[in-house]
Amino acid sequence: MDYIAPSLDEIEELARETVANLPPAFRETAQAVLIRVADFASDEILEEMEMEPFDLTGLYDGVPMTEKSNWDVPHGPDTVWLFRRPILDEWAERGDVTIADLVAHVTIHEFAHHFGWSDDDIAAIDQWWH
Repeated sequence: MDYIAPSLDEIEELARETVANLPPAFRETAQAVLIRVADFASDEILEEMEMEPFDLTGLYDGVPMTEKSNWDVPHGPDTVWLFRRPILDEWAERGDVTIADLVAHVTIHEFAHHFGWSDDDIAAIDQWWH
């Protein structure tokens, strides 16, 4: 079976479908967050996070809802970043999930950070990476 790697736009569409299918309590707030897709995180982000290019599949850039205040001066729009090449690499290595499921998982993980969950909180209920 041939596998065709999805484009940046196709990855973004899968992420938007994921958001559109969130439970109503989360959907409206999530739809206000930008979704951006790039092949890789910037060198600056990778250096700041001390990560290698293929190790970062997604990133939430913003202030979690649990930390927002009416007095805050926004630094920019809250954004969920998805990084296509690391996602594709993970998809190929795993071989046991669809690209749509993997993109949905990464998208939900990053939106969990928007809602104020830590990586430890997410790991406590999400066994995906184990």
